[in-house]
Amino acid sequence: MEVFKGLKRFYWPERKLLFASIFCLICTTALGLVYPNLLRYLIDDVIAVKRYDQVPLLALFVVGVIAVKALFQFLHGFSGGRLGNRVAYNMREAMYEKLQYLSFQYYDKARTGDLMSRLTADLEAIRNFIGFGFAQILNVFLMVIFGMVMMFSISWKLTLLTMLTMPFLAFAAIRFEGKIHPAFRSLRASMSNMTTAVQENITGVRTVKSFAREPYEVEKFTLRNEEYRANNVITSEIWSKYFPVMELIANLSAVILLGVGGYMVILGSLSVGELVAFFSLVWYIIGPMWGIGFHINNYTQSKASGEKILEILHQYVHVKDGEHAVELNPATVKGHVCFERVTFAYPDAEAAIHDLSLNAPPGTVIGFLGGTGSGKSTIISLLMRAYNVKTGQITLDGMDIKDIRLESLRSQIATVFQETFLFSSTIKGNIAYGRKDVTMDEIIRAAKLVKAHDFIMEMPLGYDTVVGERGMGLSGGQKQRIAIARALIKDPKILILDDATSAVDMETEQEIQAGFKEVMRGRTTFIIAHRISSLKHADEIIVLDKGRVVQRGTHSELIRREGPYLETYRIQYSDHPDVAGAADAQQRRAAVHE
Repeated sequence: MEVFKGLKRFYWPERKLLFASIFCLICTTALGLVYPNLLRYLIDDVIAVKRYDQVPLLALFVVGVIAVKALFQFLHGFSGGRLGNRVAYNMREAMYEKLQYLSFQYYDKARTGDLMSRLTADLEAIRNFIGFGFAQILNVFLMVIFGMVMMFSISWKLTLLTMLTMPFLAFAAIRFEGKIHPAFRSLRASMSNMTTAVQENITGVRTVKSFAREPYEVEKFTLRNEEYRANNVITSEIWSKYFPVMELIANLSAVILLGVGGYMVILGSLSVGELVAFFSLVWYIIGPMWGIGFHINNYTQSKASGEKILEILHQYVHVKDGEHAVELNPATVKGHVCFERVTFAYPDAEAAIHDLSLNAPPGTVIGFLGGTGSGKSTIISLLMRAYNVKTGQITLDGMDIKDIRLESLRSQIATVFQETFLFSSTIKGNIAYGRKDVTMDEIIRAAKLVKAHDFIMEMPLGYDTVVGERGMGLSGGQKQRIAIARALIKDPKILILDDATSAVDMETEQEIQAGFKEVMRGRTTFIIAHRISSLKHADEIIVLDKGRVVQRGTHSELIRREGPYLETYRIQYSDHPDVAGAADAQQRRAAVHE
């Protein structure tokens, strides 16, 4: 029950509904005991003595009992349904909130399909069990207790003989639970794998089609589907093995009752009415005992689902606000960023950043250049506190960013990532995403700065045009420009451009950069780029290789030295011999002067 103790905070506040559901179920169960007693009375006290005038009265009484029982059944279903839905709602809210605040480190390994499975199928299993499953298991025990009390009142000897098979039935049910629970865990895991495969395929459908890999994807899904099918077969085999056994044991009670009870009627120690009532009571008990496998199945499914839900809810948040973290005053933030001998390594990996130091006063433009895996994006992630530095510190206006509330810190930073993401919303909504109090004039101004206004106005509904999932329907360059506008409208003190113009042509890039000059004024800007043209205007360019600074300086300084920067410059301008030649001449003149 540790799983349900962990989930107590979700269902215990709704305990009134829980107790109401249980009370109504107890009443329904108790009213079920009326029928065996009516049968005994009808046979022994009415039919046997020919008091037929009481039959209409008994019929009316039965109708009344049925009506009251139906009312309690309705109230049980109503309260149980509300309980399950409220608990599921609270859990869904808690899980979604937890997912919002989990660190980047968690999402580095998490699978979207698996998370979706936990938010849907696993939550549904918990909802069903808490709403109805728990009460049904309790009902089994109540029916057994109530039934046995009635049976003992008729004949304690016959009761003991009839109950001889019940321990074996309980043993079979316990064995069934021990087998079915691991099987359901494997079933849930294989379902998660299958869901993930579908999600990845749909997300990357353009890549799949461009490489004509449809057969490969079908084969990959077939393997996941086969794994899920195999686990379903194993689960079905367990059911098919234990249920016939439990049915056999249950029916043995009926056989014992018919043999011994019939003999007692012949001897006169038991009336026919009592035998019929006893027979009804046996099935009153055997019914729930026979179906206990279904309830155990429901319980094990919900337990396995609860474990997966608690795994998210108990997930450690690696990056969070410190106990004494402060809120920044936006009016006083200047945007002075310093990295002081910062070293960082991802979990189970070598250091991605080695002893990095840099000083970026307000209004400074810092550029980063380097190959894949050189640490450029890691530096930006550390500034945003996506991860905590291993040694050293990062300061904003002289304050360690660990001492600043995360939301407050990130509210002063706007980032445009290389992989552009747009929401399934209007263009206006995507641009205004970073601010609540934004006007249409500000949206249009931001769009004009990044040269997006013209193509937006050519769309059917202009700024009210709804873009498809992840920006489908727009070109890469158009999505990138909308993403840049989204960052600019936030009016941040720190602007981060992670290869933000990689999807636009050189001419458009120059136009956007011309607009950037106005935007960057007074802001601290960090630019990650592979194009020299995006970095030429930077106040300092830092060239990285495997997390180490190998060169740093302005464009004019770096172009005069042999090194990675000059090599990159020559490669990118190889089709402009006059430019490359001018660079070489400038380098030679600098060498002679020195």
